[in-house]
Amino acid sequence: MDIALVKFLHILSSTFLFGTGVGTAFYLLFASRQRDPVVVAAVARLVVIADWLFTATTIVVQPLTGLYLAHRLHIPLSTPWLYWSIVLFVIAGLCWLPVVGIQIRLRDIAQQAAASGQPLPAAYDRHLGTWAAMGVPALFSFLAIFYLMTAKPAL
Repeated sequence: MDIALVKFLHILSSTFLFGTGVGTAFYLLFASRQRDPVVVAAVARLVVIADWLFTATTIVVQPLTGLYLAHRLHIPLSTPWLYWSIVLFVIAGLCWLPVVGIQIRLRDIAQQAAASGQPLPAAYDRHLGTWAAMGVPALFSFLAIFYLMTAKPAL
């Protein structure tokens, strides 16, 4: 496979991965501040869909294209910037796995509240707090990966 095409796919998928993460976090957090269960349910439903369409696919494409490029370009995985990028990607992925379940729970809680005409319960806020807390290390991991991938410091 052409290295230029794989690089393009690697960069494109990182853009989708990061953009979806930041975008869905923004919309779910601000929709949740509205406290309107109908709005929150609609946004949370779309966040779950976006996560499965974009995040789940790119979380697979990223390591496949990255490892392929490292192999084809003869860059050892022990190269510090690449090694730490992989470690940070694993950390971000481990944060994402529980977030998927939490997003589904947030969606379900909001849908139940909307259907019953009730306000969002305290359980929603607890889950939202956990969801946001899991997003912070993932966000900083991806920011560090972008730095490492562009600067390629010797560390």
